[in-house]
Amino acid sequence: MLHHSPMISIPKKSTEDVDWTTPIRSAISHSYGEDPDNYATECANLQRCRQDAVKGAGSDMTARDLLYKYFGQLELLELRFPELRVNFPWRDAFTNKLITQTSIAYEKASIIFQIAATHSAIAAYQNRADPEGLKRAFHYFRTCAGMLTYINDNFLHAPSTDLSREVIKFLVGAILAQATEVFFEKCTDEKKGNALVAKIASQTAFMYNALSEEVKEFMGKGIFDRNWVTIVQTKAKYFTSVAQYYRALADSAASKHGDALVRFTLAEAAAKEANRSATSFNSVFVTQMSPNLPPDAGPALLDLTKAHLALCTDKKSEAQRENDLIYNAVPPAAEALPPIDKAVVATPVTIQEVYATADVQKVIGPDLFLRLIPLSVHESASVYSEEKAKLVRGEVEKADDADAEVKSALDSLGVKQGLVRFKAIAEGGVGGEEEVPVEVRRWREDIGLMEEREAVETLMVQLKRLKDLVKNELDSVSRDLETESRECETMRVKYDHLWTQAPSAALTKSLRQDLKSHLSALEAAAQSDQQVDALWDSVKGEVRLLLSPQVEDVFRASTEQGGAGSENLLDLDVTSETQGEEERARVAQLVDELEERLGRLNKIAHERGQVLKDLKDKVQADDVSHLLLLNRRNSGVETSLFAGELEKFRPYQQRLTATFHHEQITLQEVSALWRTLKDLAGRGPGAKKWEEREKRKKDTIRRFSRARDVYMEVRDGLAKGLQFYNELTELTTGLRRNAKSFVSERTMEREALAAQAEAERRKSQAAATSPPPLAEKPRLPPPPPRPQSSSFASGIDSSFAAMNLNGRRNGPTSPPPPPATQSSWPSAPAPPSQQYSTPPPSQQYPSPPVSQQYSSPPASQQYPPPSTSQQFPSPPPQPPRAPYPPQSQPSYQPSAPPADPYSSLVMFGNSGSGSPFAQAPSAPTPPPHLPPPPQGNPLGQQHPRYSQPQQPAYSQPQQQTYAQPQQRQAPYPPPSQPMYNTTYAPPQSTSPFPPPPPPVSYQPQYGSSPTNAPAQQQPGGYQYQTFPPPPQQQYSQYPQGYGR
Repeated sequence: MLHHSPMISIPKKSTEDVDWTTPIRSAISHSYGEDPDNYATECANLQRCRQDAVKGAGSDMTARDLLYKYFGQLELLELRFPELRVNFPWRDAFTNKLITQTSIAYEKASIIFQIAATHSAIAAYQNRADPEGLKRAFHYFRTCAGMLTYINDNFLHAPSTDLSREVIKFLVGAILAQATEVFFEKCTDEKKGNALVAKIASQTAFMYNALSEEVKEFMGKGIFDRNWVTIVQTKAKYFTSVAQYYRALADSAASKHGDALVRFTLAEAAAKEANRSATSFNSVFVTQMSPNLPPDAGPALLDLTKAHLALCTDKKSEAQRENDLIYNAVPPAAEALPPIDKAVVATPVTIQEVYATADVQKVIGPDLFLRLIPLSVHESASVYSEEKAKLVRGEVEKADDADAEVKSALDSLGVKQGLVRFKAIAEGGVGGEEEVPVEVRRWREDIGLMEEREAVETLMVQLKRLKDLVKNELDSVSRDLETESRECETMRVKYDHLWTQAPSAALTKSLRQDLKSHLSALEAAAQSDQQVDALWDSVKGEVRLLLSPQVEDVFRASTEQGGAGSENLLDLDVTSETQGEEERARVAQLVDELEERLGRLNKIAHERGQVLKDLKDKVQADDVSHLLLLNRRNSGVETSLFAGELEKFRPYQQRLTATFHHEQITLQEVSALWRTLKDLAGRGPGAKKWEEREKRKKDTIRRFSRARDVYMEVRDGLAKGLQFYNELTELTTGLRRNAKSFVSERTMEREALAAQAEAERRKSQAAATSPPPLAEKPRLPPPPPRPQSSSFASGIDSSFAAMNLNGRRNGPTSPPPPPATQSSWPSAPAPPSQQYSTPPPSQQYPSPPVSQQYSSPPASQQYPPPSTSQQFPSPPPQPPRAPYPPQSQPSYQPSAPPADPYSSLVMFGNSGSGSPFAQAPSAPTPPPHLPPPPQGNPLGQQHPRYSQPQQPAYSQPQQQTYAQPQQRQAPYPPPSQPMYNTTYAPPQSTSPFPPPPPPVSYQPQYGSSPTNAPAQQQPGGYQYQTFPPPPQQQYSQYPQGYGR
């Protein structure tokens, strides 16, 4: 046809600006608990997307794409924010009334209407003279009808007229009628059969006739344009005429000339009516009044109907003439003609089909709010992820099982190890491996690193040096103790009963025990050292050989031994040489085939690993969150959706299954070839040589393995030995230090006692020639207060300070004693006062009891008593005393020599200061005789806590040396007992008497300083003497170091 009928397009809706940002930010904050500022860009993109889609866009492809994108984002937005409420103002497309709704559904329906209007405009303005334009017009009319149908099916109770069900239904019918019209044009252009064209024209006429009544009703309501009514009615008459025309042509071709004549008559009548309507429409058509019609709609419709009317008139005249002249058929009545069949050729294209295309998805682009995933979608995605993980785990388990099966089969057959042997046999030798095995190389590297860091010889030199050092120390300690004991006993023999130093045996008991223990440990360690030396001597050569380059020669010699020259005449059978060559060739062939199969197994395993990697990557990259979001409102689709998505991995599973099959076949071939090879080559001369070679090689490996094990044992023993000797060295050093201190203290004590013993001898000799004792001397006045500093006190104080453990000038003094009110001897305390005493008669030196503060000689040991001339009677019970000496004096035996009444001043001077620890100058001059002291304890009250027997005073360095127990001296008790004062302030030299003469008592040292402990009755009848004993401070240190 030369002319095309005008097409109606749907008018568009208009809208105003909308604020998406505020409600979306609020929804993100409340529904997802995230910071809305993180989605500011997405909100701005959505705002711009709506502006582009509904503002300023035309009716072309660009407008279509913008609307596609916006509607796609709306769909995704509604799935994430179903509760979102935004004011959407839209004007009615036909009435121009402004309607505002807050539902996203209203926005979606309006956008779909816009898309349908755009599609109808695109279809209406296509150039239908072009086949491609004809196709596009047909497609977009159908998609327009699909969009409108979606509105009617999914959006109920439309608030505006253009979205009402009646209007949408009419628009769908009009669009489909135009689509059918386009298809009719396509058929006529392609010269289709008259019967088919008649059916399509009949369908078109039927649709337009149905619309012609409805359009009048809508026109009366002021919804549609009046021109739409004219065009619909005109096309209804026109296509009725066209349908009759093409059916008449079909009847004429079918020799139904009577029917054809009648149909031509009916076609002409309908064409005349259509032409009259077109003529009227053309006269009143104004383009500005009908913007949804083409500008040439009036002339085009008039030309179309006029041309068709002329065609119908000509065909009718021709049919009438031919029937009159030729056919003479009786024309039937018009009502008797069979109706023309109709063919439905235009159906709507649904919106799902439109959005499923790749082009539309590309236009929509990614989801703007992709980062926001609803919780339900997360849960569904987790279920799908578990399904994928289950699939991958199954395939991985199958692959692992296949690999394990191959490895187990090859190991059980011994293919990889035995193939080297058969390959060597095929080559005519027994080589084919590294000369030095891998484990031997590893041993060599390990031993080399250890020897480079610290060689065994170096360790043994260190061990010997430490052992010699310990031995020398212990020998020195033993010599020192023996020398000290010997010197002590020599002095005891020399001075007899005047020698009061305790024997060394009890004091050195713990030292000697430690010495013995250390010597025993040293002897046991020496035996262990000999064992280590013997072990090292046994493997020294092997280890050096292992570390040297000659180890390769050793293995080479072990493998080549017995090779050359080992054949006998029977092995040189000439007739079997040819057979042996053939066997080697066959063995070589089987070896090559086995190597090829093993390589194939490796390739299959590699390919399977690659397929598994691709499958894991595919599963990792697979994300169905978008699909789950789109199907969020469709319940019960997850199972089918997951099953469909998992089909994407089916090709990978099939490839993995194929690898399992090929691997099994190859493994069976390897097994068969291996059995054949063993049967062929396992009993020849080559196999015998190989077995001998392997045996020699294993023997060599065992040889170096033993050397390595013994080497590690030697190093371990040396490490333990060095640790032992280091610890023993520390203990020996401590023992040596203690022994030195002990010997030094004993030497100083011995020197002091020797001087005292000499003084005692002189005193005894002088006492034998002295006159009888004088009468009682008048009581001395109280001593003046002692000055805090004097030249004499300073000298004595400095002397004692040098012997102090802590280096203090003045040690703490004992607390003041309580008043003396008791009269019993064992516990009779007395206040410190100025007393002058001589040794009481009949005084013996009992063996001191075991002290809590220091060790003493055994209880059975007693010192020899003095001569009978020096015995004194036992002191009577102590009477109560005043602060000054009492008037009573002890009685003496007539045989006793006269005692010096000032003998108590030998070491004290003036003790009237009241200090229990006052000391006297050491250079006395003979004073006038004083009366003897009263019985009891006239020199002051002892402190109750000092209840031990007194020993000679020792110099201060004892405490300094034995203040702390040494390591490993377990028998030595801790310093738990209180110490005596370590520094004594001498009294003032204010006595009115001259210095006393040299002492004649055999123990003048007991008058050196008073103590604070009360005298105690000793078992066995022994008693402490009444003159004050020396301080216990020095001797109390021995228990800390040695005694127990």
